[in-house]
Amino acid sequence: MFIGHFAPALVAAAVSPRSPRLGTLFVAAQLIDWGFFGLALIGVEKLRVDPGASVMVPLDLYHMPYTHSLLGAGIWALACLLVVALAQRDAFAGVLAGLVVVSHWLLDWLVHVPDLTINGDPPKLGLGLWNYPAVAMPLELLLVGGAFAFYVRRTRGPLGPPLVLLGVMLLLQAVNWFGPHPEQAGALLYLQALLAFAIMTALALWVGENRWFQKRGGLAFGEQ
Repeated sequence: MFIGHFAPALVAAAVSPRSPRLGTLFVAAQLIDWGFFGLALIGVEKLRVDPGASVMVPLDLYHMPYTHSLLGAGIWALACLLVVALAQRDAFAGVLAGLVVVSHWLLDWLVHVPDLTINGDPPKLGLGLWNYPAVAMPLELLLVGGAFAFYVRRTRGPLGPPLVLLGVMLLLQAVNWFGPHPEQAGALLYLQALLAFAIMTALALWVGENRWFQKRGGLAFGEQ
């Protein structure tokens, strides 16, 4: 799961006028992976390239107890909840952000081969849809497409910025699926992942600054 993780962020941004901004929710959606690649850079969590790991993703994510255990994800979610709630002085906004963080682990459970845990120790969990591209790829696109449509229908503002965001997300997803696989794990791979997250988050921040919650029905076409 790559851009599919942003589907809960798009939905959460459009459920209430008290929702955090889209940029904040994009950070929440990938906070666990921000943590993972950051910790991988300093050798705390670990992965290796293994072409046999799964059909779609040639990475063996063999040590990530602090980010991709359910307990770890819950701690990251709680931290995000507190930061957002205090920053916005709104517990509801904090809860939404925390739920988006937790959604990352649940979506990973669908696609990962067994490498997730409950508390960092075995058993390792994962439904393994990465071994079934004909299921995993349409699922990711449906999640993003449905969430994007929901966001556009529930907010007002120019349609151009969200379309740019969607286009960049789809482009990066295409590179992720069809581009050359990494030959080895290391700082370059981790920084590339973090750069991709940063690009999408910056675009989401731009989109969120140009759209606002719509209480009544109607599509948001070119509202200024």
